[in-house]
Amino acid sequence: MSLRLDRLEIARAGAVMVRLDREIAPGAVLSVMGPSGCGKSTLLAALVGALPGAFAMRGRVWLEGRDVTALPPHRRRMGMLFQDDLLFPHLSVAGNLGFGLARGVADRAGVIDAALREAGLEGMGGRDPATLSGGQRARVALMRVLLSEPRALLLDEPFAKLDAGLRAQMREFVFARARARGLPVVLVTHDLADARAAGGAVVNVSGEVLGL
Repeated sequence: MSLRLDRLEIARAGAVMVRLDREIAPGAVLSVMGPSGCGKSTLLAALVGALPGAFAMRGRVWLEGRDVTALPPHRRRMGMLFQDDLLFPHLSVAGNLGFGLARGVADRAGVIDAALREAGLEGMGGRDPATLSGGQRARVALMRVLLSEPRALLLDEPFAKLDAGLRAQMREFVFARARARGLPVVLVTHDLADARAAGGAVVNVSGEVLGL
């Protein structure tokens, strides 16, 4: 279940912003670092199939040995986690988790209950997301992504808005679950501590390996 960025280049107005040629193994994390505006989030948009029209991409994206470069986002099976949890305020915690489930899942309630237990939120399915702490909301957001059964996980600075204590907990929670599911992960961040916690290769958007 590897993710291959095959001579990937992303340019704007003819100027190349991102240049990567890497393979991310199942359960491994590639951390991409750089200052704001350097192209980190644009890279994730390209991988998920939502590159804005102002940008042009060359190269190929392979997932599980399949070329997904031309596929629309809903067929790529890449899950994305953002800085904001983006939970639906009109749905309960269980409703938010259920949103990620594919149609046809036989025991939806059982799957959602198992996700709540895994996130340490057992018995909270009926709660309004607004009543949860920041760390609890972040865990719900991750479990919602995982319930959609992605084949790769893209992280757009998902720990940036958490305080130091919660940040360390969420890093461990996210990376442990990605490893357990064998998901290749691309993390974009400007925080060295995030990259160190990920434990994988660390590069900038030009593909240069960064020593930590």
